[in-house]
Amino acid sequence: MTQALILEFKKARGRKIWMIVAAMTLVEIIWTLWGTSRMDEHDLAQGWESVLLQYPVINSIIMPVMAAVVASRVCDVEHKGQTLKLLETLMPAGRIFDAKFLFSNLYMITAVMIQIISMVVVGCLKGFAGNPPMDKLACYLLFTGTVNMTLLLLQQILSLQFANQMVSLSVGLLGGLMSIFLFYLPKVFSNFFLWGYYAVLTFVEMDWNPATRIVNYYYISENWSSFILLLGAFTMLYLIGRRLFIRKEI
Repeated sequence: MTQALILEFKKARGRKIWMIVAAMTLVEIIWTLWGTSRMDEHDLAQGWESVLLQYPVINSIIMPVMAAVVASRVCDVEHKGQTLKLLETLMPAGRIFDAKFLFSNLYMITAVMIQIISMVVVGCLKGFAGNPPMDKLACYLLFTGTVNMTLLLLQQILSLQFANQMVSLSVGLLGGLMSIFLFYLPKVFSNFFLWGYYAVLTFVEMDWNPATRIVNYYYISENWSSFILLLGAFTMLYLIGRRLFIRKEI
């Protein structure tokens, strides 16, 4: 596996995948800075809750597209050079599949880590009430990282199965649109769509009073049952996708 990962690192040279991830992550950070730019004393008192709700909403738009782009950039090099058959003479097809997934996931995890760091930095600079909620930030890392990982797996399966990467990219774009739409529907509907888990696993809710125009944020219990359901979907998707790639005629 180490050899396969090293090979993926070498193939990624010059493809500037990190620049795409950095640009999309920067958009999210700028969006959050704009959202926290006019906070009054009431808003600062619930600042941590605010950003922990803002980021999942932004992620529902950005992350499906990021997963599609990363998977496409990592997988299309084999299609363009028609080197999958050559690779399979050097290592098993299953190992190639796993190496590509682990390598691609490094970009997605890095993006989430940068988000968390930006939350803490913004919160401290703005003067959010209390210390950074490390337990909630850990849950955010776990939940967001798992949703990203599952969507990335789906996109990789599509990128490896279809030489035309527009298929994978189109699914990512449509997924982003569906994800933000599902965010405003009852969460029971979102359980049936992988892109809806950004909303399902959110542990912050808000109340908006139209008369006073005051927004109140509050924590709710983590949705562990849906998280387990997502893990089950990931496992099933991994087993099916890996088998499809192993049996793929090249």
